[in-house]
Amino acid sequence: MEQIISTDNASQSQPETATRGVDERALTRGSLTALLVAAALTYALDLGSKVVAVSRLEGQEPVAIAGRVLTLQLFRNSGAAFSSGQAFTGVFTAISAAVVVVIARVAHRLQNLPWAVALGLLLGGALGNLTDRIFRAPGVFRGHVVDFISVEHFAVFNLADSAIVCGGALVVLLSFLGTSLDGSALQDRRDRSIRAPR
Repeated sequence: MEQIISTDNASQSQPETATRGVDERALTRGSLTALLVAAALTYALDLGSKVVAVSRLEGQEPVAIAGRVLTLQLFRNSGAAFSSGQAFTGVFTAISAAVVVVIARVAHRLQNLPWAVALGLLLGGALGNLTDRIFRAPGVFRGHVVDFISVEHFAVFNLADSAIVCGGALVVLLSFLGTSLDGSALQDRRDRSIRAPR
């Protein structure tokens, strides 16, 4: 009798395990797709905006968007985001490349949409500025990043910088909430709610 019960339990656990494996693979594919879409959109918007900025703002007076508070004017930035650290162009190029590599390595673990969006923003932003570092003057890996959004008393930046900041803020928030790349914190809460007596 005991053997029959254990056999039934085993036969029930196998479909559950198989279903869980299918769900995890679907979550991974969906999260990876979201990461790639977020990164592609970020990169395309950044690259397109820089092309327009160079063609329309090069050698021109600042274009006022909101008085002197927000203007569009072209700057060539050899430093990091928001025109900081301009003496370390090579270092920031290496950091951008490292960000791309790290995200590529952890992407297979993704099963969480917010994490996918956050990493997609970081990846797209890093690729956007890395493209400038590689292909713009004065040379490969020493190129100056195109910045064109100027906020009075703050900084001049581009869409890649904005994406990096937003992605970084989302990463901090998710880490603060205890949500991991594979969504385990969320899954643990769901499991506890299922097991809780009603």
